[in-house]
Amino acid sequence: MYRFVLTRQWVCLTLVALVLIPAMIKLGFWQYHRHVHRVAQNQLIDANLRARPVPVTEVTSPGHRVPRADFWRAVTATGTYDTAHEVVVRMRTSNDDKVGFHVLTPLVLGDGRVVLVNRGWVPGGDDPRAHPPVPAAPSGEVTVTGRLKADETSGGSGIKERKGLPDRQVMLINSAQQSEYLGRPVLGGYLELTAPAPADGSPEIIADPDHDSIGAHMAYAVQWWLFAAAVPVGWLVLVRREKRDREEAAAKAASVEAETATA
Repeated sequence: MYRFVLTRQWVCLTLVALVLIPAMIKLGFWQYHRHVHRVAQNQLIDANLRARPVPVTEVTSPGHRVPRADFWRAVTATGTYDTAHEVVVRMRTSNDDKVGFHVLTPLVLGDGRVVLVNRGWVPGGDDPRAHPPVPAAPSGEVTVTGRLKADETSGGSGIKERKGLPDRQVMLINSAQQSEYLGRPVLGGYLELTAPAPADGSPEIIADPDHDSIGAHMAYAVQWWLFAAAVPVGWLVLVRREKRDREEAAAKAASVEAETATA
C-alpha cells in the first residue's frame, strides 16, 4: 500500500521536502549568527561608552582605519574649530527620524592636524539644495568629548556618493575626502560630539547607539528550525492519510464489486 510514494506526484513532493529541510536549517543558522553578532556589538558599544575617555590622537592618526574594536570609543580632543571649512552631510535623520543634515566641523589641534567633529543634526529648509542655517561653533580653544566613528564609505554605509552637490554639502563623512578639501592632515575616522552640548539644543546631539535590544533574530532562528522539523512530520502525515484514503477506496470498491456479484 506504500508503493504510491514512487509515483511522479509523490516523488516530486518528496524532493521538495528534501530541499526545504536544509534550506530552512541554513536560514535558522543565518538568523542565529545575526543574533550572536548583535549581542557582541551591544557588548562592544556598552564597554566603549563606559570606558574612560582618551585623547583622540592616542587611537587614530592621518590615514588610520578605525577598527571595529574602537567603534564608539570615548575620546577627547582640544583645539579650535575651523568654521570656514565647515560642511553639512545630506540626508541624515534626527533622534525622532526627521530628515535634515549633520554638521561636520573640522577641529584644528595644537599640532596642526585636524579631527572631524560631527556636531549634530539640524533641520533642512524647503529647498533641499540650499545650505541650512547652522548655529555657530564655539570660538577659541575648546575641549570636546565624543564617540569615535570610522570613515563612511558607500559600500559600508549603503549611501551613494553624488556629484554636483551644492557647495559645502557632502554625502559621506570621510577623513581622506575632507583632508583633500582642507589641504591638511586629518585623523582617520571622526568624532561624534557628546559634550559640551549646545546651550540652546542646536545642533541636536546625536543619541547614544542602541545597545540594549537584541532584536528577534533568535526567535526567527527557532522558527526556521521548527519549520524544518515540521516538514518530515508533515510528509509522514500526508503519507499515512494517502494510505488510509487508498485503503478506504479499495474497501469501498471491493464492497461494490461484491454487491454487484450477489445481485
